[in-house]
Amino acid sequence: MKIFISSLITGMEAERTAVKHAIELLGHEAITAEDFGARPSSPQIACLSGVRDADLVILILGPRYGARQGAGVSATHEEVLEARNRKPLLVYVQSAMDAEAEQAALIQEIGGWESGLFRDGFDSAEDLGRKVTRAIHRFGVAHASAPLDPASLRARALTLFPPIERGYHQGGTVLQLAVAAGPDTTVLRPAEMEAQDLLDSMQQQALFGRPAIFNRSAGMQASLDGDALVLCQGERHVGGASVSLWPNGDVLVSLPVRPPERSMGLSVVLQEQVAEQLAAAVGYTSWLLNRIDATERLTHVVPAVRLLGEHAGAWRTRAEHEASPNSMQVPWRQGEHQEPVFLGQAHQVRQALTMDAQRIVEDIVVLLRRRWTSQ
Repeated sequence: MKIFISSLITGMEAERTAVKHAIELLGHEAITAEDFGARPSSPQIACLSGVRDADLVILILGPRYGARQGAGVSATHEEVLEARNRKPLLVYVQSAMDAEAEQAALIQEIGGWESGLFRDGFDSAEDLGRKVTRAIHRFGVAHASAPLDPASLRARALTLFPPIERGYHQGGTVLQLAVAAGPDTTVLRPAEMEAQDLLDSMQQQALFGRPAIFNRSAGMQASLDGDALVLCQGERHVGGASVSLWPNGDVLVSLPVRPPERSMGLSVVLQEQVAEQLAAAVGYTSWLLNRIDATERLTHVVPAVRLLGEHAGAWRTRAEHEASPNSMQVPWRQGEHQEPVFLGQAHQVRQALTMDAQRIVEDIVVLLRRRWTSQ
């Protein structure tokens, strides 16, 4: 396993040496800027390439932020941005330090990711070395699984969507987020799929999570549909909200997209409402994966999204609709507007569901809009 060490070099020599020793002691390869030697590319490109080549990134944060580079952030911060939606991160923050304002902001930014990465403090280089050794060992054990197959993962995401039948979701527009998780493995035994504590926690998060995806004033049903555990409110096929979970960690979340209040009986899809429901679905999926796979045997995901509706209503922003609620053009569609969309790189590191949720939502909403409004 290749492991990239990200930190300031000056002033952090002892910590970097301790981490490199831990990596090599466990039989892995450490990637460090000190070992790059003469290269035809700039130090920036060399370091970012090192991040891209790594299987794991260890980030060490002390009190100093470092000099801003051409990108407007420090070299370490740029390495974090490069890794955050592509590589698993182990983050270590020096304890009892007086961090510079920019460094405190970076630590706060990482803390805002909330979950999806390992984070710990350290008191000394020796303490850091011990903690890194344990963490790398745990990471290796947790990820000792079948190799990742991005193409099959993408294909599997498509199979999570139920077939569209006549009258399907006739109650209005529905957003569906399908997330295939890999490498392909079983994370829930049959007994775990039927465990009451799993069901209780899924219901609790659906009703009281931030944001909630279910209506607290409505009833909820739970059932097994083949291998999948299904929670739903209302009728699944006529605009109700539902969550489906499979033993391999695949997830399907379906949420209604409410029309604007002043739609005057016209079919309208509000872009902001699509974004809000997608953000809620991504957040719930991230929470659910952490609930069933805390040790992260599942390292990557492929999210796919589609909007269902018998009629392709006008796609509008809230401002556009409020400016002219009674006038719009609704394109005629033969069903192509309901085809799923994928990100440019379909497979993402699992941490992206938490760390880069906003980016994922923004990009998918753009792709949905293009699909919905294309002539």
